[in-house]
Amino acid sequence: MARLDAFFSKLVETQGSDLHLTTGLAPYFRLHGDMVTVSGVPPIDAEEMKRLLFEITPDRNKEQFEREHDTDFAYELPGKARFRANLFMDHRGPGAVFRQIPSEVLTCDQLGLPKAVRDLCFLSKGLVLVTGPTGSGKSTTLAAMLDLVNKSRSDHIITIEDPIEFVHKSQKCLVHQREVGRHTDSFKRALRAALREDPDIILVGEMRDLETIAIAIETAETGHLVFGTLHTTTAMTTVDRIVDQFPSDRQAQIRTMLASSLKGVVAQTLLKKKPKGRVAALEVLIATKAVAALIREGKTHQLQSCMQMGGKIGMRLLNDALAELVQKGLVDPHEAYVKSIEKEAFVSQLAHIGVKLDPSQLGEGGAEGGGHEAASMNSPAMGAAPSASSAPQPSAARPAPSTPYPTPPAPFPSSSASPAPTPPLPKKPASLDPALEEFRKKRGY
Repeated sequence: MARLDAFFSKLVETQGSDLHLTTGLAPYFRLHGDMVTVSGVPPIDAEEMKRLLFEITPDRNKEQFEREHDTDFAYELPGKARFRANLFMDHRGPGAVFRQIPSEVLTCDQLGLPKAVRDLCFLSKGLVLVTGPTGSGKSTTLAAMLDLVNKSRSDHIITIEDPIEFVHKSQKCLVHQREVGRHTDSFKRALRAALREDPDIILVGEMRDLETIAIAIETAETGHLVFGTLHTTTAMTTVDRIVDQFPSDRQAQIRTMLASSLKGVVAQTLLKKKPKGRVAALEVLIATKAVAALIREGKTHQLQSCMQMGGKIGMRLLNDALAELVQKGLVDPHEAYVKSIEKEAFVSQLAHIGVKLDPSQLGEGGAEGGGHEAASMNSPAMGAAPSASSAPQPSAARPAPSTPYPTPPAPFPSSSASPAPTPPLPKKPASLDPALEEFRKKRGY
Protein backbone atom coordinates (compact mmCIF):
# COMPACT_ATOMS: atom_id res chain seq x y z
CA MET A 1 0.00 0.00 0.00
CA ALA A 2 1.45 3.35 -1.05
CA ARG A 3 1.84 5.93 1.70
CA LEU A 4 -0.19 8.46 -0.27
CA ASP A 5 -3.19 6.09 -0.12
CA ALA A 6 -3.90 7.36 3.39
CA PHE A 7 -4.38 10.87 1.99
CA PHE A 8 -6.55 9.57 -0.82
CA SER A 9 -8.75 7.62 1.58
CA LYS A 10 -9.18 10.70 3.77
CA LEU A 11 -10.01 12.84 0.72
CA VAL A 12 -12.76 10.42 -0.27
CA GLU A 13 -14.02 10.22 3.32
CA THR A 14 -14.28 14.02 3.67
CA GLN A 15 -15.85 14.37 0.19
CA GLY A 16 -13.02 16.59 -0.99
CA SER A 17 -12.28 17.07 -4.66
CA ASP A 18 -8.50 17.64 -4.79
CA LEU A 19 -5.31 16.86 -2.89
CA HIS A 20 -2.50 19.45 -3.22
CA LEU A 21 1.06 18.48 -2.28
CA THR A 22 3.71 21.21 -2.12
CA THR A 23 7.34 20.93 -1.06
CA GLY A 24 7.91 22.62 2.29
CA LEU A 25 4.22 22.83 3.21
CA ALA A 26 1.62 20.58 4.79
CA PRO A 27 -0.86 19.00 2.36
CA TYR A 28 -4.06 20.80 1.37
CA PHE A 29 -7.51 19.48 0.47
CA ARG A 30 -10.04 21.34 -1.64
CA LEU A 31 -13.20 20.79 0.38
CA HIS A 32 -16.50 22.05 -1.04
CA GLY A 33 -14.58 24.63 -3.06
CA ASP A 34 -12.31 25.89 -0.24
CA MET A 35 -8.60 25.20 0.22
CA VAL A 36 -7.99 23.79 3.73
CA THR A 37 -4.88 22.37 5.38
CA VAL A 38 -4.61 18.77 6.58
CA SER A 39 -3.76 18.88 10.27
CA GLY A 40 -1.40 16.47 11.96
CA VAL A 41 0.96 16.25 8.98
CA PRO A 42 4.29 18.15 9.03
CA PRO A 43 5.74 19.87 5.97
CA ILE A 44 7.28 17.53 3.42
CA ASP A 45 10.77 18.25 2.11
CA ALA A 46 11.81 17.88 -1.55
CA GLU A 47 13.50 14.48 -1.27
CA GLU A 48 10.63 12.91 0.66
CA MET A 49 8.08 14.48 -1.71
CA LYS A 50 9.77 12.89 -4.70
CA ARG A 51 9.85 9.49 -2.98
CA LEU A 52 6.13 9.75 -2.10
CA LEU A 53 5.14 10.73 -5.64
CA PHE A 54 7.36 8.26 -7.47
CA GLU A 55 5.95 5.45 -5.35
CA ILE A 56 2.73 5.63 -7.43
CA THR A 57 4.05 7.11 -10.70
CA PRO A 58 4.36 4.81 -13.76
CA ASP A 59 7.88 4.45 -15.16
CA ARG A 60 6.98 6.25 -18.38
CA ASN A 61 5.75 9.24 -16.42
CA LYS A 62 8.83 9.23 -14.18
CA GLU A 63 11.00 9.61 -17.27
CA GLN A 64 8.77 12.37 -18.63
CA PHE A 65 8.84 14.20 -15.29
CA GLU A 66 12.65 14.05 -15.11
CA ARG A 67 12.86 15.32 -18.69
CA GLU A 68 10.06 17.91 -18.85
CA HIS A 69 9.36 18.65 -15.14
CA ASP A 70 5.63 17.84 -15.39
CA THR A 71 3.50 14.85 -16.29
CA ASP A 72 -0.08 13.57 -16.15
CA PHE A 73 -1.40 10.11 -15.31
CA ALA A 74 -4.28 8.35 -13.58
CA TYR A 75 -4.08 6.46 -10.28
CA GLU A 76 -6.70 4.14 -8.82
CA LEU A 77 -7.42 3.38 -5.19
CA PRO A 78 -9.18 0.02 -5.61
CA GLY A 79 -12.77 0.02 -4.47
CA LYS A 80 -12.81 3.74 -3.62
CA ALA A 81 -11.93 6.14 -6.41
CA ARG A 82 -9.66 7.06 -9.30
CA PHE A 83 -7.46 10.14 -9.32
CA ARG A 84 -6.21 12.31 -12.15
CA ALA A 85 -2.64 13.21 -11.24
CA ASN A 86 -0.47 16.11 -12.34
CA LEU A 87 3.13 16.22 -11.14
CA PHE A 88 5.10 19.45 -11.56
CA MET A 89 8.15 21.39 -10.44
CA ASP A 90 8.01 24.90 -8.98
CA HIS A 91 10.38 27.21 -7.09
CA ARG A 92 10.02 25.07 -3.94
CA GLY A 93 10.62 21.70 -5.58
CA PRO A 94 8.38 18.82 -6.74
CA GLY A 95 4.62 19.08 -6.18
CA ALA A 96 1.41 17.44 -7.32
CA VAL A 97 -2.34 17.86 -7.59
CA PHE A 98 -4.68 14.87 -7.50
CA ARG A 99 -8.29 15.32 -8.65
CA GLN A 100 -10.75 12.74 -7.33
CA ILE A 101 -12.78 10.90 -9.97
CA PRO A 102 -15.65 8.88 -8.51
CA SER A 103 -15.36 5.15 -9.14
CA GLU A 104 -18.98 5.16 -10.34
CA VAL A 105 -20.17 7.43 -13.14
CA LEU A 106 -22.83 9.87 -11.95
CA THR A 107 -26.02 9.71 -14.00
CA CYS A 108 -27.83 12.57 -15.73
CA ASP A 109 -30.55 12.29 -13.08
CA GLN A 110 -28.02 12.64 -10.25
CA LEU A 111 -26.50 15.71 -11.90
CA GLY A 112 -29.90 17.17 -12.74
CA LEU A 113 -29.07 17.73 -16.41
CA PRO A 114 -31.96 19.40 -18.29
CA LYS A 115 -33.86 17.66 -21.10
CA ALA A 116 -32.23 19.82 -23.77
CA VAL A 117 -28.79 18.51 -22.74
CA ARG A 118 -29.97 14.89 -22.62
CA ASP A 119 -31.49 15.20 -26.10
CA LEU A 120 -28.01 15.96 -27.46
CA CYS A 121 -27.06 12.36 -26.58
CA PHE A 122 -29.50 10.98 -29.16
CA LEU A 123 -28.21 12.84 -32.20
CA SER A 124 -26.93 10.73 -35.08
CA LYS A 125 -24.18 13.18 -36.07
CA GLY A 126 -22.76 16.57 -35.25
CA LEU A 127 -20.47 18.32 -32.77
CA VAL A 128 -21.48 18.74 -29.11
CA LEU A 129 -19.21 20.79 -26.85
CA VAL A 130 -19.09 20.92 -23.05
CA THR A 131 -17.09 23.96 -22.00
CA GLY A 132 -16.00 25.77 -18.86
CA PRO A 133 -12.93 26.79 -16.89
CA THR A 134 -10.59 24.23 -15.37
CA GLY A 135 -12.22 22.41 -12.47
CA SER A 136 -15.79 23.24 -13.49
CA GLY A 137 -16.90 19.61 -13.82
CA LYS A 138 -16.78 19.21 -17.60
CA SER A 139 -15.51 15.64 -17.36
CA THR A 140 -18.29 14.68 -14.93
CA THR A 141 -20.99 16.09 -17.21
CA LEU A 142 -19.53 14.43 -20.31
CA ALA A 143 -19.24 11.11 -18.45
CA ALA A 144 -22.94 11.29 -17.49
CA MET A 145 -23.94 12.06 -21.09
CA LEU A 146 -21.79 9.19 -22.40
CA ASP A 147 -23.29 6.88 -19.76
CA LEU A 148 -26.78 7.77 -21.05
CA VAL A 149 -25.65 6.90 -24.58
CA ASN A 150 -24.12 3.66 -23.34
CA LYS A 151 -27.38 2.61 -21.68
CA SER A 152 -29.75 3.74 -24.44
CA ARG A 153 -28.11 3.10 -27.81
CA SER A 154 -26.41 0.20 -29.58
CA ASP A 155 -23.36 1.93 -31.02
CA HIS A 156 -19.57 1.93 -31.00
CA ILE A 157 -18.02 4.57 -28.72
CA ILE A 158 -14.35 5.60 -28.86
CA THR A 159 -12.95 7.99 -26.25
CA ILE A 160 -9.59 9.78 -26.52
CA GLU A 161 -8.48 11.17 -23.16
CA ASP A 162 -5.41 12.44 -21.31
CA PRO A 163 -5.54 10.59 -18.98
CA ILE A 164 -8.53 8.23 -18.87
CA GLU A 165 -10.70 9.50 -16.02
CA PHE A 166 -14.06 7.74 -15.81
CA VAL A 167 -13.98 4.09 -16.88
CA HIS A 168 -17.04 3.10 -18.92
CA LYS A 169 -17.98 -0.55 -19.11
CA SER A 170 -19.60 -1.74 -22.32
CA GLN A 171 -23.36 -1.96 -21.72
CA LYS A 172 -25.57 -1.64 -24.79
CA CYS A 173 -22.66 0.04 -26.60
CA LEU A 174 -19.18 -1.25 -27.34
CA VAL A 175 -16.76 1.16 -25.62
CA HIS A 176 -13.05 1.61 -26.38
CA GLN A 177 -11.07 4.11 -24.29
CA ARG A 178 -7.64 5.31 -25.43
CA GLU A 179 -5.18 7.37 -23.40
CA VAL A 180 -2.79 9.86 -24.96
CA GLY A 181 0.78 8.87 -24.14
CA ARG A 182 -0.07 5.24 -23.33
CA HIS A 183 -2.16 4.11 -26.30
CA THR A 184 -1.52 6.90 -28.83
CA ASP A 185 0.91 9.75 -29.35
CA SER A 186 -1.58 12.64 -29.57
CA PHE A 187 -5.24 13.60 -29.81
CA LYS A 188 -5.02 14.38 -33.52
CA ARG A 189 -3.33 11.06 -34.33
CA ALA A 190 -5.93 9.09 -32.36
CA LEU A 191 -8.76 11.07 -33.93
CA ARG A 192 -7.52 10.33 -37.44
CA ALA A 193 -7.14 6.65 -36.56
CA ALA A 194 -10.64 6.54 -35.08
CA LEU A 195 -12.16 7.18 -38.49
CA ARG A 196 -10.81 3.78 -39.58
CA GLU A 197 -12.21 2.01 -36.49
CA ASP A 198 -15.90 2.04 -37.42
CA PRO A 199 -17.04 4.52 -34.74
CA ASP A 200 -20.50 5.95 -34.22
CA ILE A 201 -19.60 8.27 -31.35
CA ILE A 202 -16.20 9.82 -30.56
CA LEU A 203 -15.29 11.69 -27.37
CA VAL A 204 -12.28 14.00 -27.56
CA GLY A 205 -11.11 14.81 -24.04
CA GLU A 206 -9.48 18.12 -25.01
CA MET A 207 -9.60 20.02 -28.29
CA ARG A 208 -6.22 21.63 -27.70
CA ASP A 209 -4.86 22.66 -31.07
CA LEU A 210 -5.96 23.78 -34.51
CA GLU A 211 -5.49 20.42 -36.18
CA THR A 212 -7.48 18.52 -33.53
CA ILE A 213 -10.34 21.03 -33.81
CA ALA A 214 -10.30 20.81 -37.62
CA ILE A 215 -10.40 16.99 -37.60
CA ALA A 216 -13.21 17.00 -35.01
CA ILE A 217 -15.34 19.32 -37.17
CA GLU A 218 -14.65 17.24 -40.28
CA THR A 219 -15.52 14.05 -38.38
CA ALA A 220 -18.82 15.56 -37.23
CA GLU A 221 -19.59 16.56 -40.82
CA THR A 222 -18.97 13.05 -42.14
CA GLY A 223 -21.78 11.46 -40.13
CA HIS A 224 -20.36 10.87 -36.64
CA LEU A 225 -21.42 12.26 -33.27
CA VAL A 226 -18.44 13.99 -31.68
CA PHE A 227 -18.28 15.16 -28.05
CA GLY A 228 -15.50 17.54 -27.04
CA THR A 229 -14.40 20.09 -24.44
CA LEU A 230 -13.00 23.62 -24.54
CA HIS A 231 -11.89 26.01 -21.79
CA THR A 232 -14.40 28.76 -22.55
CA THR A 233 -16.96 30.30 -20.19
CA THR A 234 -19.93 31.04 -22.48
CA ALA A 235 -21.51 29.64 -25.62
CA MET A 236 -20.72 32.78 -27.62
CA THR A 237 -17.03 32.78 -26.71
CA THR A 238 -16.88 29.08 -27.60
CA VAL A 239 -17.82 29.79 -31.22
CA ASP A 240 -15.36 32.68 -31.41
CA ARG A 241 -12.56 30.60 -29.85
CA ILE A 242 -12.95 27.88 -32.48
CA VAL A 243 -13.01 30.29 -35.42
CA ASP A 244 -10.10 32.36 -34.08
CA GLN A 245 -7.89 29.27 -33.90
CA PHE A 246 -7.64 29.32 -37.69
CA PRO A 247 -5.78 31.72 -40.00
CA SER A 248 -7.87 34.58 -41.35
CA ASP A 249 -7.98 33.11 -44.86
CA ARG A 250 -9.64 29.92 -43.51
CA GLN A 251 -12.08 31.47 -41.04
CA ALA A 252 -14.95 31.91 -43.51
CA GLN A 253 -14.72 28.21 -44.47
CA ILE A 254 -14.58 27.13 -40.81
CA ARG A 255 -17.63 29.26 -39.95
CA THR A 256 -19.54 27.50 -42.73
CA MET A 257 -18.43 24.06 -41.56
CA LEU A 258 -19.15 24.90 -37.92
CA ALA A 259 -22.61 26.25 -38.79
CA SER A 260 -23.57 22.89 -40.28
CA SER A 261 -21.84 20.59 -37.77
CA LEU A 262 -22.30 22.28 -34.37
CA LYS A 263 -25.40 20.91 -32.63
CA GLY A 264 -25.06 22.22 -29.08
CA VAL A 265 -22.85 23.94 -26.51
CA VAL A 266 -23.12 23.40 -22.76
CA ALA A 267 -21.07 26.06 -20.91
CA GLN A 268 -20.67 25.03 -17.30
CA THR A 269 -19.79 27.00 -14.15
CA LEU A 270 -19.34 25.38 -10.72
CA LEU A 271 -20.60 27.14 -7.57
CA LYS A 272 -20.52 26.50 -3.84
CA LYS A 273 -23.77 24.94 -2.72
CA LYS A 274 -25.60 25.71 0.54
CA PRO A 275 -24.84 24.41 3.13
CA LYS A 276 -22.02 22.39 1.56
CA GLY A 277 -21.10 20.74 -1.69
CA ARG A 278 -21.08 22.22 -5.18
CA VAL A 279 -23.58 22.61 -7.98
CA ALA A 280 -23.26 23.47 -11.67
CA ALA A 281 -24.95 26.29 -13.55
CA LEU A 282 -25.40 25.48 -17.24
CA GLU A 283 -25.64 27.85 -20.18
CA VAL A 284 -27.16 25.91 -23.08
CA LEU A 285 -27.03 26.75 -26.78
CA ILE A 286 -28.99 24.58 -29.23
CA ALA A 287 -28.05 24.94 -32.88
CA THR A 288 -31.27 26.02 -34.61
CA LYS A 289 -31.41 27.36 -38.18
CA ALA A 290 -31.20 30.90 -36.80
CA VAL A 291 -28.13 30.02 -34.73
CA ALA A 292 -26.47 28.36 -37.74
CA ALA A 293 -27.11 31.44 -39.86
CA LEU A 294 -25.54 33.75 -37.27
CA ILE A 295 -22.45 31.53 -37.01
CA ARG A 296 -22.13 31.35 -40.80
CA GLU A 297 -22.38 35.14 -41.14
CA GLY A 298 -19.98 35.83 -38.27
CA LYS A 299 -22.64 37.53 -36.13
CA THR A 300 -21.91 35.68 -32.92
CA HIS A 301 -22.65 38.81 -30.87
CA GLN A 302 -26.32 38.25 -31.75
CA LEU A 303 -26.39 34.71 -30.32
CA GLN A 304 -27.40 36.04 -26.91
CA SER A 305 -30.68 37.43 -28.28
CA CYS A 306 -31.28 34.16 -30.10
CA MET A 307 -30.75 32.22 -26.85
CA GLN A 308 -33.12 34.49 -24.96
CA MET A 309 -35.85 33.68 -27.48
CA GLY A 310 -35.03 29.95 -27.47
CA GLY A 311 -36.17 29.19 -23.95
CA LYS A 312 -38.97 26.92 -25.19
CA ILE A 313 -36.49 24.49 -26.73
CA GLY A 314 -34.18 24.48 -23.71
CA MET A 315 -31.76 27.30 -24.43
CA ARG A 316 -30.71 29.39 -21.47
CA LEU A 317 -28.16 32.02 -20.55
CA LEU A 318 -25.75 31.71 -17.63
CA ASN A 319 -27.54 34.48 -15.72
CA ASP A 320 -30.84 32.60 -16.04
CA ALA A 321 -29.26 29.44 -14.62
CA LEU A 322 -27.64 31.37 -11.77
CA ALA A 323 -30.88 33.15 -10.89
CA GLU A 324 -32.73 29.83 -10.84
CA LEU A 325 -30.21 28.35 -8.39
CA VAL A 326 -30.56 31.39 -6.14
CA GLN A 327 -34.36 31.23 -6.30
CA LYS A 328 -34.29 27.56 -5.29
CA GLY A 329 -32.09 28.40 -2.30
CA LEU A 330 -29.21 26.23 -3.54
CA VAL A 331 -26.68 29.04 -3.96
CA ASP A 332 -25.94 32.25 -2.07
CA PRO A 333 -26.70 35.39 -4.14
CA HIS A 334 -23.18 36.73 -3.55
CA GLU A 335 -21.63 33.50 -4.86
CA ALA A 336 -23.83 33.64 -7.96
CA TYR A 337 -22.93 37.31 -8.52
CA VAL A 338 -19.21 36.52 -8.48
CA LYS A 339 -19.66 33.77 -11.09
CA SER A 340 -21.87 35.90 -13.31
CA ILE A 341 -20.39 37.35 -16.51
CA GLU A 342 -22.86 40.23 -17.02
CA LYS A 343 -23.09 41.42 -13.43
CA GLU A 344 -25.30 44.52 -13.81
CA ALA A 345 -27.92 42.52 -15.69
CA PHE A 346 -27.73 39.80 -13.05
CA VAL A 347 -28.41 42.24 -10.20
CA SER A 348 -31.50 43.43 -12.08
CA GLN A 349 -32.56 39.83 -12.66
CA LEU A 350 -32.26 39.06 -8.95
CA ALA A 351 -34.35 42.13 -8.11
CA HIS A 352 -37.02 40.85 -10.50
CA ILE A 353 -37.35 37.62 -8.47
CA GLY A 354 -37.36 39.53 -5.18
CA VAL A 355 -33.72 39.13 -4.16
CA LYS A 356 -31.90 42.32 -3.23
CA LEU A 357 -28.14 42.35 -3.71
CA ASP A 358 -25.78 45.21 -3.00
CA PRO A 359 -22.44 44.45 -4.73
CA SER A 360 -20.69 47.08 -2.61
CA GLN A 361 -21.29 44.92 0.50
CA LEU A 362 -19.69 41.77 -0.88
CA GLY A 363 -16.67 42.25 1.36
CA GLU A 364 -18.62 42.16 4.62
CA GLY A 365 -19.14 39.18 6.88
CA GLY A 366 -16.04 37.11 6.30
CA ALA A 367 -15.66 33.88 4.36
CA GLU A 368 -18.35 31.45 5.32
CA GLY A 369 -16.93 28.08 6.22
CA GLY A 370 -13.37 29.10 5.42
CA GLY A 371 -10.33 28.36 7.52
CA HIS A 372 -11.47 25.06 9.04
CA GLU A 373 -9.42 21.87 9.08
CA ALA A 374 -10.33 19.39 6.38
CA ALA A 375 -9.12 16.38 8.30
CA SER A 376 -6.97 15.32 11.19
CA MET A 377 -4.24 12.89 10.24
CA ASN A 378 -1.32 11.66 12.29
CA SER A 379 1.93 10.86 10.54
CA PRO A 380 2.13 7.28 11.91
CA ALA A 381 -1.19 6.53 10.22
CA MET A 382 0.49 7.10 6.88
CA GLY A 383 2.83 4.21 7.41
CA ALA A 384 5.98 6.34 7.45
CA ALA A 385 6.59 9.83 8.70
CA PRO A 386 8.07 12.33 6.27
CA SER A 387 11.77 13.01 6.65
CA ALA A 388 10.95 16.55 7.81
CA SER A 389 9.15 15.26 10.90
CA SER A 390 11.39 17.34 13.09
CA ALA A 391 10.17 20.52 11.40
CA PRO A 392 7.85 22.73 13.43
CA GLN A 393 4.20 21.82 13.21
CA PRO A 394 2.24 24.18 10.96
CA SER A 395 -0.72 26.06 12.22
CA ALA A 396 -3.78 23.84 12.49
CA ALA A 397 -5.70 25.84 9.99
CA ARG A 398 -5.09 28.62 7.56
CA PRO A 399 -6.58 31.85 8.93
CA ALA A 400 -9.84 32.79 7.32
CA PRO A 401 -9.57 35.78 5.01
CA SER A 402 -11.14 38.94 6.32
CA THR A 403 -13.38 39.20 3.30
CA PRO A 404 -14.75 36.47 1.03
CA TYR A 405 -14.33 38.55 -2.09
CA PRO A 406 -12.20 41.56 -3.03
CA THR A 407 -13.73 44.82 -1.85
CA PRO A 408 -14.86 46.85 -4.86
CA PRO A 409 -13.20 50.20 -5.46
CA ALA A 410 -14.78 53.28 -3.96
CA PRO A 411 -17.39 54.85 -6.25
CA PHE A 412 -16.75 58.11 -8.02
CA PRO A 413 -17.90 61.21 -6.10
CA SER A 414 -21.46 62.23 -6.87
CA SER A 415 -22.17 65.27 -9.03
CA SER A 416 -23.86 66.99 -6.06
CA ALA A 417 -20.61 67.15 -4.11
CA SER A 418 -18.99 70.59 -4.03
CA PRO A 419 -16.06 70.77 -6.47
CA ALA A 420 -12.56 71.32 -5.19
CA PRO A 421 -11.39 74.97 -5.43
CA THR A 422 -9.44 75.79 -8.56
CA PRO A 423 -5.84 76.65 -7.74
CA PRO A 424 -4.77 80.20 -8.77
CA LEU A 425 -2.79 80.59 -11.95
CA PRO A 426 0.90 81.24 -11.43
CA LYS A 427 1.99 84.91 -11.76
CA LYS A 428 4.03 85.86 -14.76
CA PRO A 429 7.62 86.61 -13.89
CA ALA A 430 8.70 90.25 -14.05
CA SER A 431 10.77 91.21 -17.07
CA LEU A 432 14.39 92.09 -16.51
CA ASP A 433 14.54 94.31 -19.66
CA PRO A 434 13.28 97.92 -18.98
CA ALA A 435 12.50 98.53 -22.67
CA LEU A 436 10.41 95.34 -22.87
CA GLU A 437 8.63 96.26 -19.63
CA GLU A 438 7.68 99.70 -21.06
CA PHE A 439 6.36 98.04 -24.20
CA ARG A 440 4.20 95.67 -22.10
CA LYS A 441 2.67 98.60 -20.17
CA LYS A 442 1.73 100.44 -23.38
CA ARG A 443 0.09 97.33 -24.79
CA GLY A 444 -1.77 96.64 -21.57
CA TYR A 445 -0.11 93.31 -20.78
